[in-house]
Amino acid sequence: MAERIIDGDGAILGRAASKIAKMLLNGDSVVLLNAEKMLISGHERNIIDNYKHRLDLKDKANPEHSPYWSRKPDLFVKRVIRGMLPYKKPKGKKAYKLLRVYIGVPESYKNKKPEEIEKKDIKKMFENVISVKELSERLGYKA
Repeated sequence: MAERIIDGDGAILGRAASKIAKMLLNGDSVVLLNAEKMLISGHERNIIDNYKHRLDLKDKANPEHSPYWSRKPDLFVKRVIRGMLPYKKPKGKKAYKLLRVYIGVPESYKNKKPEEIEKKDIKKMFENVISVKELSERLGYKA
């Protein structure tokens, strides 16, 4: 069980999340830094509309039983990674507890060198990208 420190700056959210989920299932402890700088590819308007729709989903009988999507960038990314884990089973719960996600870089990790997750020049690959921070602000997050 090694602690793996990963820098999310410029990484594509879905690709990075799947690799992190695999690390967690293998028993590694993962610390994700700069979660707000991760990128989502696609048309900005479509991405925002899809996530606004998720926020609007409510159980008519009891709205408190509805799925919860946080607007905070770190919790948003954590929820995306949770979606790639079997978190309702013991193995998934154990893996999910090994995950820590941070906005920026905390003092305790300033001196440690993070691993780089596969980063390509995303601006050349995709014309339309939006950062997790920008998406969170559009959904109503106020830093």
